[in-house]
Amino acid sequence: MPSQPSSVTVIQDTDGRYYASFVLEREPSPLPQCRRAVGVDLGLASLAVTSDGEVIANPRFLQARQRHLARAQRALSRKARGSANRAKARRRVAVLHRKVREARLDHAHKTALRLVRDNQAVYTEDLSVAGLARTRLAKSVTDAGWSQLVRLIEEKAAWYGRTFRRIGRWEPTSQVCSACGAKDGPKPLNVRQWACADCGTVHDRDVNAARNILAAGQADRLNACGGAVRPGSVLAAASETGTLRGTA
Repeated sequence: MPSQPSSVTVIQDTDGRYYASFVLEREPSPLPQCRRAVGVDLGLASLAVTSDGEVIANPRFLQARQRHLARAQRALSRKARGSANRAKARRRVAVLHRKVREARLDHAHKTALRLVRDNQAVYTEDLSVAGLARTRLAKSVTDAGWSQLVRLIEEKAAWYGRTFRRIGRWEPTSQVCSACGAKDGPKPLNVRQWACADCGTVHDRDVNAARNILAAGQADRLNACGGAVRPGSVLAAASETGTLRGTA
């Protein structure tokens, strides 16, 4: 270990495995500076699309094991309550869920590390995952693991000396042309490509959104690094109307 742990916690998982969690201090290890910055648009058809045009596929780990989970759940429901066979069947279900969870976490770690390692700045949207998890897309949203991926990008960016920022969730990233800045209005989700009415540029919906995320993130960063945004107070002109002294 890099330092003496201050505490250790032993945790038992639902599948019977035990884990030891250590709390210790480590010094950050910044990576060499680079000039690249990237905007990341998260989605369901593809897990992420970058402003460079890279498409990161959505593995859908839960959907891939859905048949095995359904079979294990049916076997569990047939076992008598309180029996040893029911306990074994419950552990089999827990093992399948653990494998899905660990595969998703491993993929998120590798994706976040690659994005942080290859770019000096990473920008994403501040998505309302809790709100989307209450819609008909709830299973697909939770299977994608957006919050986990964004959290890992933020942690690794802080660890390796990179910049990470979220832009506002109300930014119309899918409605604005990244080439000329014209706002073309909202579009249904089945529209994956569209042409700007002003400049005629044909956009891929996700790549265009990622480029707008990059532009918005860089603009917010420049505003944060600049001078005072609020102008200083100035004296009113002598001829400006106002309340006269002595008026009730």
